Amino acid sequence: EDVARLNTPTRLPSPLGGERAVSVWRRGSLALTSGGVWSWGSGMEGQLGHGDRQDQLLPKKIEAFADQRVVAVSAGGDHSLALTANGAVWSWGFGGFGKLGHGDEQDQLLPKKIEAFAGQRVVAVSA
Repeated sequence: EDVARLNTPTRLPSPLGGERAVSVWRRGSLALTSGGVWSWGSGMEGQLGHGDRQDQLLPKKIEAFADQRVVAVSAGGDHSLALTANGAVWSWGFGGFGKLGHGDEQDQLLPKKIEAFAGQRVVAVSA
């Protein structure tokens, strides 16, 4: 097996550059850069935010945020959250148990703004 195993924290080269934040779950990752929000790993619940359930072997930009200034991201086990500069919260992925905050249990394959926070300025998110 041609895989390096690291036992101590090690800075790795990144194809993204300029990471501001990274959030991981057991099957994938989110990265927030000056150029947008990126995701990779397992997409089986739609938690990568690309409009499908495809796995991504390399970081892929989440195009739904092209016109948004995202300031924080958080990856859960099967859903993801993003916070924009205006205090809006967006969620996507597995919707079971109402965890996406849209008043239903529907999966969201693309980021969707949580309307329940309308008029509120959220300052942090955690999936």
